[in-house]
Amino acid sequence: MTGHDPYHQGSRAVQDRVGVRALADHVGRSIGPGIRPVAAAFLELQPMLVIGARDPASGRVWASPLTGDPGFVRATGAHQMSVAGGAGAGDPLADALGRPGTPVGTIALDPRTRRRMRLGGRARPTPRGLAIEADRVFSNCPKYLQKRQLLAGRRAGGPAAEPRVSAELTAAQRRFVAAADTFFIATVRDGGADASHRGGNPGFVRVLSPTELSWPDYAGNAMFLTLGNLAADPGAGLLFLDWTTGTALQLTGTATTAYGPGGARTVHFALTEAVETSGASPWTWSAPEYSPANP
Repeated sequence: MTGHDPYHQGSRAVQDRVGVRALADHVGRSIGPGIRPVAAAFLELQPMLVIGARDPASGRVWASPLTGDPGFVRATGAHQMSVAGGAGAGDPLADALGRPGTPVGTIALDPRTRRRMRLGGRARPTPRGLAIEADRVFSNCPKYLQKRQLLAGRRAGGPAAEPRVSAELTAAQRRFVAAADTFFIATVRDGGADASHRGGNPGFVRVLSPTELSWPDYAGNAMFLTLGNLAADPGAGLLFLDWTTGTALQLTGTATTAYGPGGARTVHFALTEAVETSGASPWTWSAPEYSPANP
């Protein structure tokens, strides 16, 4: 980003290619550095926050679920958010989030209301978890968000199981991904990171092989933050959640965008490593009510 432009060269290149720079300029006015009162109130209602970052030790990008009772995420000032608990010891981002100054992107998505808020900045560890100094905060429209209700109480069971790590997807994991209606994606840019959401009807993510996925890039808000980041740095982390059991499937690898006729876009993801953790989230959600925007 330069001056007051909320976009970097990667996002600008995609906006120009698709022909939406003027719309992106208009939508970009919603990006600001501060957490407004309505955003602070929204955060305190959330039982989950997804965080994305690059692990400096491995160079890999990951998206991780952070969970807790509502109130575990809260604004502690106009430019700071605190997260109680942080990432678990077995999470791929545990070491990165333990280092002061790690660039992170976060998304708070509430399936109950189809609302979502994104906040990026730099994280530092605290005695209770994490503090994130915000440098960009904004909300997105409800497109492609499936509606779910949070069922009462934490699911019975102990802490998250020991993560299962592999270099390719198992048959069960491939079926799980192919049936998903939602996933989260983390990308990085020079000095920053972003976490975003992708949704659609089951089957919108295609499993091409044990190490290859693809999905269509549906029309959105014209910002092209994710595709812009990928144009500059292909590192990506994906998070698939089982909304019933709390199992998390985290994937890291690289992603590229293919452009087709009429502005069609398809993202291709090549897997480097998969981490599956049973019981990563203590919450159980209802069956989805699919978004009317889903193609």
